[in-house]
Amino acid sequence: MKAVEKSEQNRIDWMVTLVPFALIMGLAGLLFAFPEASNQVISQVRFFFGDTLGSYYLVIGLGVLVIALYLALSRYGDIVLGEPGEKPQYSFFEWGSMMFTCGLAADILFYSFAEWAMYATSPHIAELGSIADWAGVFPLFHWSFIPWAFYLVLAVVFGFMLHVRKRARQRYSEACRPIIGDQADGLLGRVIDLFALFALLAGTATTFSVATPLLASVALSLFGLQISRTAMSIIIMLITCAVYTYAVLHGFKGIGFLAKACIYLFFGFLGFVLLAGGQTRFIIENGLQSLGTMIQEFVGLSTYTDPARTSNFAQDWTIYYWAYWMVWCIAAPFFIGSISRGRTIRQTVLGGFVFGVGSTLVSFIVLGNYGLGLQVSGAADFIALYESTGDLYGLILAIIDTMPVPTLMLAWLMVTMIAFYATSFDSIAFTAACYSYKSLGDDEKPSMPIQLLWCILLIVLPIALVFSESSMANIQSVSIISAFPIGIIMIMMIWSFFKDAKEVLNEDK
Repeated sequence: MKAVEKSEQNRIDWMVTLVPFALIMGLAGLLFAFPEASNQVISQVRFFFGDTLGSYYLVIGLGVLVIALYLALSRYGDIVLGEPGEKPQYSFFEWGSMMFTCGLAADILFYSFAEWAMYATSPHIAELGSIADWAGVFPLFHWSFIPWAFYLVLAVVFGFMLHVRKRARQRYSEACRPIIGDQADGLLGRVIDLFALFALLAGTATTFSVATPLLASVALSLFGLQISRTAMSIIIMLITCAVYTYAVLHGFKGIGFLAKACIYLFFGFLGFVLLAGGQTRFIIENGLQSLGTMIQEFVGLSTYTDPARTSNFAQDWTIYYWAYWMVWCIAAPFFIGSISRGRTIRQTVLGGFVFGVGSTLVSFIVLGNYGLGLQVSGAADFIALYESTGDLYGLILAIIDTMPVPTLMLAWLMVTMIAFYATSFDSIAFTAACYSYKSLGDDEKPSMPIQLLWCILLIVLPIALVFSESSMANIQSVSIISAFPIGIIMIMMIWSFFKDAKEVLNEDK
């Protein structure tokens, strides 16, 4: 028994496991001990990366979308992520459910409700036209084609590495091996993997820190508890941690079950709002109009930099979002690549766009236009409420309060958000646990203690950010800062994939 334990310990890369642990614990300690000073430093570093070097993120975003389309439409799309002729491991619905829930977490519900109001108060909307015409356009742009292109291109890279080349080291550095060679095993490989893991933890922190206070607000409203929202947020994080830890320790069976349950809850919630909320016509018509505007103006939206800084809209939103998706590209694409065995690259990319982008657009069209419809018709003034309080969570509660049976809707929202968090973070914990191993077979799973370690580690920084009462801007900053090196690593990985995949295509001739 001891020999088995020792053998397992020898397989763990303790440097890659413990260095991020120490960094995150140190950062969390600073946020706990010096919340104001820490937030000021984060804000200053964010300005350098997000403002001075902001175009870097925009160019990468547009470039990755072009690559995604090229993969789907070129001969690379014929490559099977597995053995030639192998059938997909999961049905399209099960595959799409796990892909969608692992990639978006509960943020999608928070932003679907509130994002139009944040844009409506921006001077950039006044520059473009009316709130009705533009407040619903940017949520669709920021959450659709470029975000999913990030996920799907890297999912192809990882899927090819795992299922075609059958590499035993499930890491970013391994995906770069075709161009860096044996340096993947040396210092350069370690640096790449450490950046990747830190970005993963930063992305997790951003997601948890943004939407958990909404869950706390819902819980306080439902149960009438007399505690602070910060305390309730931390309690909910710990409960969610217990749920996703349970799921991840039960492997893909537990993850798949949670994902399907989450999808049913999610679309049931959207269906009720659409059909029973009283804004059906506006939701459909304005949603269709916003989608058309987004597609027509796509290139302009993708390259807008606000060089005169009249509103800082690009720096505050588009650049932040592309950075946000880039740090989420550490875990989500790895997981999508893992579950895409048996699919061709074309099926993975186009299927991901259909299920991922389609589901995302439906969420923003239904929930966003419900509140926007009440605002435009004069039935409610959510913008005035937001401007007077600055409380996005209170704004969402006010929107839900206008729905039929608001208490039921609050409870439904809370359960759905917990399911989203659990299905996202069980896949992230699984991916991070794979990173801890020097090598791991295609069908081999990380040990329970290592998975448990990462389940706990994922919750530490979010709790610190909530405790330090970081502003929305500073929570966003964590992603923007972490994404900068990840962009360079992503370019190396994509370059490596094309070099490696070209050899496969030449072998098949």
